[in-house]
Amino acid sequence: MERLGERTTMMAKNQNNNAPVQKNDIITATFEDLTHEGAGVAKVDGYALFVPYGLPGETAKIKVLKTKKGYGFGKMLERIEESRDRTDAPCPIYYLCGGCQLQHMTYEAQLRFKHKQVQDAVTRIGGLDHVPVHPTIGMEDPWRYRNKAQVPVGTRDDGHLKAGFFQKRSHRIIDMESCIIQQGANDEAVQIVKNIADHYNIKAYDEESHRGTLRHIVTRQANSTEQLMIILVTNGPDLPHKKDLIHDLREAMPNVTSIVHNVNSKKTNVIFGEKTEVIWGDEYIYDYIGDIKFAISARSFYQVNPSQTKVLYDKALEYAELRGNETVIDAYCGIGTISLFLAQKARHVYGVEAIPEAVSDAKRNAKLNKLDDITTFAVGEAEELVPWWHKANGLQPDVFVVDPPRKGCDEKLLQTMIDMQPEKIVYVSCNPATLARDLNILEDGGYETKEIQPVDMFPQTNHIESVTWLEKRSKRSV
Repeated sequence: MERLGERTTMMAKNQNNNAPVQKNDIITATFEDLTHEGAGVAKVDGYALFVPYGLPGETAKIKVLKTKKGYGFGKMLERIEESRDRTDAPCPIYYLCGGCQLQHMTYEAQLRFKHKQVQDAVTRIGGLDHVPVHPTIGMEDPWRYRNKAQVPVGTRDDGHLKAGFFQKRSHRIIDMESCIIQQGANDEAVQIVKNIADHYNIKAYDEESHRGTLRHIVTRQANSTEQLMIILVTNGPDLPHKKDLIHDLREAMPNVTSIVHNVNSKKTNVIFGEKTEVIWGDEYIYDYIGDIKFAISARSFYQVNPSQTKVLYDKALEYAELRGNETVIDAYCGIGTISLFLAQKARHVYGVEAIPEAVSDAKRNAKLNKLDDITTFAVGEAEELVPWWHKANGLQPDVFVVDPPRKGCDEKLLQTMIDMQPEKIVYVSCNPATLARDLNILEDGGYETKEIQPVDMFPQTNHIESVTWLEKRSKRSV
């Protein structure tokens, strides 16, 4: 007999939204799929319920939390049948912290899930059923890979400082002693900074009152040189006990080479403010990806997983098929990471980036690697600057490389690529949906998508990067 409050899947429809379930119903259902965020998808009379931590093939008792017209959200109360892809999450705060989404899934299953994300997007959004999507290239050890930590600071109930990531869908800081996807040196540095600041009674920033001093602790470590940078983000220009802080941080961490103070006085979720000052040591730490050396400042964009970055860029270089006499345009070039990889094999590389500080870093990195004679970096929007280069200077690329943000390429830039007709396009993407949309436009513009290689840059999370190889269609094959 059915217990009070429990419903079978054959329930009366909710009059408000025609859903076959209602808020607070408790049902038993089997997960059929995963959302792109990694939540389980259970179906009730065709109605989708999204439930965190559910895995395909599992049957579970679910409490309905919210319903909308076409879908709802639920919470898993009990697993009745368990998937072979399930594993115990090794992080003690995994189910509280919002940093990772997939620790309950074996790594092999994570790689299959990420491959499916790309495959589904390319097929369903792009309509490109013919394009091969290769198995995801993963890491031998998918832990302790992040070379950068950005941790908000708060106050515990006992008045001492806490530092950790925000709880899922909240701004409540979950205090942590260790984050097992961060490199050990960054993990240790965060705890040391927190303890030293606590010792000097430096107050944490409070979002609601907009009072307090220490907002974020940011640490960066260079893999190859092991140089460490500490960045203290404060609510205002005052950094109490500055000399004592510098002395104690240097004593506690012999490998620290740079201590930086950033001021952010705005009511914002953005971590960094506009004013940045090196208060001890060097302005940069130095790291290598392959043979290319990079100078990394406090606010430089630099990939957080250097070993997989090399895998990603090696694949981009392979798809570009450079033989030494090609002209290459790298849109969204950042600090020149891909540009300098390409410059090792090209005649000349032109990089475009909208952020002036990134372009300055790119020029510095080119000079650092003696590649400044064969690279040109300019500040501007790629969709505006590249056509001007083409019209005013007759610039004609053989290869066009793009690595856009999650929103994908600007429509004008896609049209620019189509108009300029490079022989090859290499598209590095962090969002399968916008990649698929853009590939569809490029296909209509005369390009053939040859293949796609997903690369797992962020194990234990739902994010996936990929590299796509496109070639200009010959007139015979149109």
